[in-house]
Amino acid sequence: MRLALYQVDAFTNQRFRGNAAAVVPLQQWLDDALLLQIAQENNLSETAYLLQQAPGHYVIRWFSPLTEIDFCGHATLASAFVIFMLQPDLAEIRFSTQVVGDVTVTKNADWLQMSFPKRLAKPVTEVPAALLQGLGAAPLQVLQSEQAWFAVYVDAATVQTLTPDMALLKQLGPLDVVVTAPGKSFATGQYDFISRYFWPANGGDEDPVTGSIHAGLAPYWAEQLGKNQLLAYQASQRGGVLRLAINNDRVLVSGQAVLYLQGEIIIGD
Repeated sequence: MRLALYQVDAFTNQRFRGNAAAVVPLQQWLDDALLLQIAQENNLSETAYLLQQAPGHYVIRWFSPLTEIDFCGHATLASAFVIFMLQPDLAEIRFSTQVVGDVTVTKNADWLQMSFPKRLAKPVTEVPAALLQGLGAAPLQVLQSEQAWFAVYVDAATVQTLTPDMALLKQLGPLDVVVTAPGKSFATGQYDFISRYFWPANGGDEDPVTGSIHAGLAPYWAEQLGKNQLLAYQASQRGGVLRLAINNDRVLVSGQAVLYLQGEIIIGD
């Protein structure tokens, strides 16, 4: 059996930047154990599997090298990039997911816009010791969403220089950890906020660019900054840029992508 394989750098227009994802279109679902093995062999933060239901409509599933993931933004962006590349006449793609419902993607020149459900983070009264000790710098505020702990800092420099204890953060699983701060003191000051994302319990130490968490970050910073159109930067080593907009109960997350690799996976003899 041979499967098409595409590797795409998402949330960037430059190769070797953003977040790399593998995209594997399928003719039928394979055993979950095999899907995980392929993701482990790819050894990227996510591998997305697509099964077409109708023209422009796909079921999508995401696997890290450790487990199946409920929701992944950058691999969705990568998947849409591949589909639009193969079917340039499409105007919109609908992805059906197991956890977050349908996600639509539209294209605007070389930017792809994904429509995510809001995943609000709420303040907490009790903060786990493993979170505070693991981050090593006390945040201004701590919130929690269904995906991650949010640690909010006053300045971007603190977020940039954090060196978390991953063994402690892993104890917080299945929740991940996002750290964030206003972007006015970062680089040229063009970004409304920056973030970094740590997920040792579910995928790896630090995720380069995490589209899904911006379904919670965007509403938080929209309220803090009093604006519904935002420009964000995920300040990992590879880095990535996201355009964000709040539209009622949806968060519109836009990014660019670039193809790195196209090939075949060979299963069996």
